[in-house]
Amino acid sequence: MIRQRTIRSSVLIEGVGLQTGSKTKLNIKSAPANSGINFIRTDLPNKPLLNIRSLSLDSSDIKKRRTVIRSGPVEIHTTEHLLSAFFGLSIDNATIEIDGNELPGLDGSAKEYVEAVERAGVIEQDAQAKELIVKDAVWCASKKAVLAAFPYDGFKVSYFLSYPVRSIGEQFLSLDITADSFKKEIAPARTFCMKKEALLLRMLGFGRGANSKNTLIMGSKGPLNNELRFTDEPVRHKILDLIGDLSLTGRPLKAHIVAIKSGHGLNMELVKKLRKE
Repeated sequence: MIRQRTIRSSVLIEGVGLQTGSKTKLNIKSAPANSGINFIRTDLPNKPLLNIRSLSLDSSDIKKRRTVIRSGPVEIHTTEHLLSAFFGLSIDNATIEIDGNELPGLDGSAKEYVEAVERAGVIEQDAQAKELIVKDAVWCASKKAVLAAFPYDGFKVSYFLSYPVRSIGEQFLSLDITADSFKKEIAPARTFCMKKEALLLRMLGFGRGANSKNTLIMGSKGPLNNELRFTDEPVRHKILDLIGDLSLTGRPLKAHIVAIKSGHGLNMELVKKLRKE
């Protein structure tokens, strides 16, 4: 029996949101078995709680370049990096108190969230982890992207991306995701955008907390004022985001996920279909 897991002790994280530029503080706490991942907005009256299993999902509600979870008027932005860390490290239950509407961007990856979980420690709980097992192919598509889940004895992600800038170009990575492979191969990969996008995104109100240290701004020869951690760091970050979005199924996943240029909107369409399964 695979047991559910939570963190052993509370851990504090604070920083600036990549999109809003707002400072926020997280207090990540252990949670009982079968409670799932819960966010609590401590800055709002009555401290509303959002449980990722009970959210109604709408891909049209996904803000460009980040995932937003919401319940009525209550929103939390850029959840994908923390949730990816939880999913990659098999954390089934946790309570996250947050005093703002966007999670800290930190270094633009899931690396510091993984380190926070390791500082807190992990304990197994007396309850079975209820896997979502894909038995038949499930897929969705848009004009330029495809995303599918196939039966697989484990959890594997294969991702292909293509960008019209020489420093990114076409990249492909296929990886069995375990706690060890996630920690080493996926978690350190940082968010990115093309140089020509950066100014436009800022004008549209995105990336107010982004800079060349927490975001790879990709020019023709590579990132500006930064260095790659992996030669194919962009595709690794796409996998990181995809894993974070898939965590919104609320259950460990047993499947081979194949993605061709998928983003948050299409990721959410697949999550909706997997929930129905």
